[in-house]
Amino acid sequence: MRAYRLEQFKTIEDLVLHDEEPPKPGRHEVLVRVRASSLNYRDLAILHGNYPMSCAPGHIPLSDGAGEVVELGDGAERFEVGSRVANTVFPRWFGGRYQLSFISEQYGSNSDGWLTEYKVVNEEALVSIPAHLSFEEAATLPCAAVTAWSALAGITAGDTILTQGSGGVSLFAVQLAKLLGARVIATTSSMEKMVKLKSLGADDVINYMTTPDWDGEVRRLTNGQGVDRVVEVGGPGTLQKSIKSCAIGGEVVLIGFLASSSDAIDFMNLFMGGVSLRRIAVGSRDDFENMNRAITQHKLRPVIDHVFPFMDAKEAWQYFDDRKHFGKVVIAH
Repeated sequence: MRAYRLEQFKTIEDLVLHDEEPPKPGRHEVLVRVRASSLNYRDLAILHGNYPMSCAPGHIPLSDGAGEVVELGDGAERFEVGSRVANTVFPRWFGGRYQLSFISEQYGSNSDGWLTEYKVVNEEALVSIPAHLSFEEAATLPCAAVTAWSALAGITAGDTILTQGSGGVSLFAVQLAKLLGARVIATTSSMEKMVKLKSLGADDVINYMTTPDWDGEVRRLTNGQGVDRVVEVGGPGTLQKSIKSCAIGGEVVLIGFLASSSDAIDFMNLFMGGVSLRRIAVGSRDDFENMNRAITQHKLRPVIDHVFPFMDAKEAWQYFDDRKHFGKVVIAH
């Protein structure tokens, strides 16, 4: 089989294609013929040596994959040969609270990921994918979609959420929030993306390039009240404005670190506004399966910008790193 390995953490040239022996499933394991994988911002952070957690040189990258089960190990019962599956990002987080031990088990950083033709995994680390989705669409779900779903936990019809930019998590947050009946205010950097976000369901879109004080515009659009939830992907560069955008008792869900800044958080804004900060780490298998039920019920389809063939994986990474995409970048195996 063919598999890519990230030999070092410097440039895209460190992504090297290898010929390897196909693995064999052990007890309670299955062999997956990987049909598609997708890129996330964490993959760029790992490549450039900016990921805040440990990574093993020489590993197979990418946390997200989808494919079909082609062989069962002894005792494997959750799936049959031919089952269409996607992986959970944390293979032992089935439900309940996140445990510290899960950090060292992420695919594509500490453990071999999904940029390979075949992969053996424990059957418990997989979920069935919605029947109406292609493998390419399903491969976008494990990290970005589940993160967005977890960020929206507790949101109900009539609530207002704020999303930032047009990355994978943000686009899924727009789609899933509308599915839940929420109002969506989105920020972005261009008129072209404003139009696309509107077509995806965003009720209001703010261009943060022409409106740098976008927190004030959020207040204006909500009649001074602020939003119930912020899907915070910017990190230190946007957190202060996200707090100011919240209604009293609102929540900022901490996800990413895309925007750097040395600005300190204004404690009194946080204190007087009663704003909660909640950090999430993707989600559990239960979260993934609950989200898939909602996706199936509403026939939601992920936004894909471009699909690259397996042999052009380097080109896919470079395209993703150029940051000109709107939607997920996928590799078809």
